[in-house]
Amino acid sequence: MPRMQSPTIRFHPNPNFPPKLHPLPPKTQHFPAKFNLPRPRMAASFGGFRAISQTASSSVVSDDDVFSTLTEYVGKGGANVGDDLVILFDHLQYACKKIAALVASPYNSSLGKSSGGGAGGDGGASGRDKPKPLDIVSNEIILSSLRKSCKVAVMASEEDDAPVWITDDGPFVVVTDPLDGSRNIDASIPTGTIFGIYNRLEELDNLQVEEKAILNSLQSGNKLVAAAYVLYSSATILCTSFGSGTYAFTLDHSTGDFILTHPSIKIPPRGQIYSVNDARYFDWPEGLRQYIDTVRQGKGKYPKKYSARYICSLVADFHRTLLYGGVAMNPRDHLRLVYEANPLSFLVEQAGGRGSDGKSRILSIQPVKLHQRLPLFLGSSEDIEELESYGDVQQKVNPGYEV
Repeated sequence: MPRMQSPTIRFHPNPNFPPKLHPLPPKTQHFPAKFNLPRPRMAASFGGFRAISQTASSSVVSDDDVFSTLTEYVGKGGANVGDDLVILFDHLQYACKKIAALVASPYNSSLGKSSGGGAGGDGGASGRDKPKPLDIVSNEIILSSLRKSCKVAVMASEEDDAPVWITDDGPFVVVTDPLDGSRNIDASIPTGTIFGIYNRLEELDNLQVEEKAILNSLQSGNKLVAAAYVLYSSATILCTSFGSGTYAFTLDHSTGDFILTHPSIKIPPRGQIYSVNDARYFDWPEGLRQYIDTVRQGKGKYPKKYSARYICSLVADFHRTLLYGGVAMNPRDHLRLVYEANPLSFLVEQAGGRGSDGKSRILSIQPVKLHQRLPLFLGSSEDIEELESYGDVQQKVNPGYEV
């Protein structure tokens, strides 16, 4: 059988092959440092670039007037709160980034459905290895960050029966609800972290640890140095105040920075939204029912009909109210004064609104117990004033459902 020859492939020389490669010119920045957009002034960072928007009527803003990140804001360029508080906030924002990642993780369902605190239980895992509910894990994340900051004497948390003493020379006291609304995790409803910061009361330093821990934690809200909440939703937003206005920062996942997106928030003096679980309408006192009936018919001091918006997540309902105005409320003795009502009332007051228990200013109430509960009404100043004018707005009965 004749032997088959392999076909011969001829290559003709091509003077243009291989192509000659020329070195690329260095990358240049084509983004302008500032954009003039018909929106409220904002500072934002995208992949390391700073963008500033401002209203057409506002004057040109210098770089000294813009704080692009939370760290820059709390430093000398913004709130100028001092080095100790800058360090503390750096650790707090790190803890909240970890909680944000935990909340968004596809593996959090097993944590959310687990019972117990990881110590004990008859499951196959040991107590140490047993999955813990998300709120307890969040509490441990915050406590760990506060320990590492070396700036906190004591932490009081919703998740702990008593305050935790951390270090004798820490200048601050932190009160916190580590993960508000955690029961909504499985439905992907927004959740949040709340915290307030006080100065340590040095006059109590000679007391026993347990006594000075609780007394430092039971300071009235008008002594707050700073407060903040973090909303875990479609965006992660940290809203804070150091006593000179309320500012909100949005987490930029490309850089890991909280970027100033809502400078100097001002709650409208009156809104058109009320937020409450009105399935409890027939348990309410007469004054509260009259108020709700009046405003949703447009027969109150504001001649437009109010709408209801209710998420059943305190941070989410409060965040919307802070931006749009109106009133967010829980009329029964349910929310905690120390680590929920006080920090949020501080924030709304710094934005021009009010926090009330239906009769009194929240920040003027002296706590007597760490987990003390009370009714809470937060919102626009004119809305809160009108609500209080109805007198009987605090729900004193609680039939058919648990606190």
